[in-house]
Amino acid sequence: MLVEVCANSLESARNAERAGANRIELCSELGVGGITPSAGLIQSVKRELNIPVHVLIRPRSGHFTYSNAEFEVMKADILACKALGAQGIVSGILMEDFSVDVERTKALVDLAKPMHFTFHRAFDWVAEPLEAIKQLDGLGVQAILTSGGEMSAEKGINHLRLWQQNTTMTIMAGGGVSPKNASDFKDVGLSAIHCSGTSFGHHVALEGKISMNSAKHLGEDEVAVSNLETLASIVRAVK
Repeated sequence: MLVEVCANSLESARNAERAGANRIELCSELGVGGITPSAGLIQSVKRELNIPVHVLIRPRSGHFTYSNAEFEVMKADILACKALGAQGIVSGILMEDFSVDVERTKALVDLAKPMHFTFHRAFDWVAEPLEAIKQLDGLGVQAILTSGGEMSAEKGINHLRLWQQNTTMTIMAGGGVSPKNASDFKDVGLSAIHCSGTSFGHHVALEGKISMNSAKHLGEDEVAVSNLETLASIVRAVK
């Protein structure tokens, strides 16, 4: 069974290879579901690892319906990953009705060739999963990362089994995969799992320090962007 590790740092990537993982999905900021890692991180990981490196192409947190500007960034990031020697891309785009954005996803798949392409957990928001599977198969997607449309892959295992029976693409179980349930996915006929296996360390005492986190930026139904009029007002106030 293929084991893909979601690695958020060079140290995580090293540990994945040492543990015997088959490949990694490299990303940053696991707390928001992952975003595209820096070029420096991709380069460092590629230099050290011998197993394949797939890179998450997600320009921001939040929902998966992207603006034209964000789409251009995603395409540029894919070309950068190709230049850095990545073996795969992990990405996906949805329409506002939560169907697959077929046109734009196809553009990403075609741009990524000959790299492997995984459609990521945006799939867990699609309105019609079986229809989406047919569409993605037709686009040349090789794998779908999904929790079966549930909060965890363990809860969605029956959907995962059904979906795998309806496609030759790899349905890769992801979301809450752990040592306790990993073999369950193999038992129902899946051939790949995705996990992070994270633990926490490097504690720094922050008592008395102001928080640098911003809860208002964690919403999934809206996207934060610098407002033109607000910025212009600030500039006028000081110029």
